[in-house]
Amino acid sequence: MPSPPLRRIRYRFAAFTLSPGHRLLLRDGRAVAIIPRYLDLLLLLVQKRHQAVHRREILDSVWSEVVVSEGALTQAVRALRRALDDDTREPAFIRTVARHGYQFIGKNVCEEDDDAPLPAAAGATAASDSVPAPATATEFETAVERLLAPGPLDGEDRREAAEQLHALGTARALAAVTGRPGQAEARALLRETRWDVAGAGPVPIVAGPRPLRTAAAVVRLRLHRAIRLAEHRWTAAVAGAAIAGVVAGALGGLALLLGPGSTAAGYVPLVLSLVGGVLGGLGAAGVAAGLCLAELVARSWRGPALVALGGIGGGVVGGGAHLVAQWTLHGLFGRDLEPIVGGLEGVVVGAATGLGYALTTGGEAGGLASPRGAARWRAAVLAGVVAAAAGAALALAGGHLGALSLDLMSRSFPGSQVGLAPLARLLGEHAPGRLTAVAISGWEGLMFAGGTVYGLTRRPRTA
Repeated sequence: MPSPPLRRIRYRFAAFTLSPGHRLLLRDGRAVAIIPRYLDLLLLLVQKRHQAVHRREILDSVWSEVVVSEGALTQAVRALRRALDDDTREPAFIRTVARHGYQFIGKNVCEEDDDAPLPAAAGATAASDSVPAPATATEFETAVERLLAPGPLDGEDRREAAEQLHALGTARALAAVTGRPGQAEARALLRETRWDVAGAGPVPIVAGPRPLRTAAAVVRLRLHRAIRLAEHRWTAAVAGAAIAGVVAGALGGLALLLGPGSTAAGYVPLVLSLVGGVLGGLGAAGVAAGLCLAELVARSWRGPALVALGGIGGGVVGGGAHLVAQWTLHGLFGRDLEPIVGGLEGVVVGAATGLGYALTTGGEAGGLASPRGAARWRAAVLAGVVAAAAGAALALAGGHLGALSLDLMSRSFPGSQVGLAPLARLLGEHAPGRLTAVAISGWEGLMFAGGTVYGLTRRPRTA
């Protein structure tokens, strides 16, 4: 016998109705403008109103697929209080619990069936159609002055003023700041906070006044946030790629050791695992920096930015490694080996890693994608597959990643034990040829990108 469907609960408190099924917050039957993420936060607090909810639980529940700073939670609570007309000094709905989180303290919360008809007039107004709240000229001008006031660009007072002006009318706010001192920074703040206010209008940069200065201010805002938010993820990505490099190097060393006609010593797998870990960590240092920067600085063009900045980061590290290797070999041994891994290989593998990451993760304004469980493994595997294809294409075009560069050097130094001939024989080739190059380069791309993305998507614990 099939189990009965779960009953959906609607909540009523004061003049408000919170409907999870209809995804609406109503006040006296009219929809209140609120973005979906903040609606989820309010629903969580109301459902757990008998206890204070820890910040970590809120971030893990409401922002389950992305990593955001605790500043995003503060902004969300501020927006909810504004929607509920709540006073932070004497709250009637949302209480801040110091060093812990937040609690919903609204009185007389009634639960009812969410399948019942909504209160009258609710269906006539959609959240996206809500009009800005009326404001007096004094209230509006005060908010404009707070927005234009000198001080830190990302200060809480200026950000709150920008959010308030969006609620009062984005176009009106833009007209009010145009031509006044500090207009570029004000427009940058309005552009950033439009993500946090339901119904906020567009804030163009190119078509607006002082476009270069406004763009520079936007970049400053996002870079400041990126440094705070992405540090942990960058470290985890480097560690992930280094571990993947250790595994790839150890397995490659075992294949060399056990391959037909091998003369490798027993310690070769250990040496190659160390080399793989170093190369993987160095490569990820550049690629992961580009990916983190892309997610937070280029929100509107996330996918192309991930590809471009991942490629740039990889190219910088690859080009630097090429120069160091060339100088070392020439200075110590008097040899020049041009095909050693370089900037082009770094660009291709970094861009491929960014492409795979972009295809499997969605962006969130102000946050870094953080898939969990199977979704996290899927992102890592797909990024690895894309990078494997890129590595194979590089090999076909004559490019050299780590293993092929080592094989090239082994031919110039008699007695070297890292030649790829035993691996080639395992693959059916008498000597390293196209098949060997494609297989090994694809393997390197798979492990590097997979390790980088798996580490990059590690969700930090919230204090």
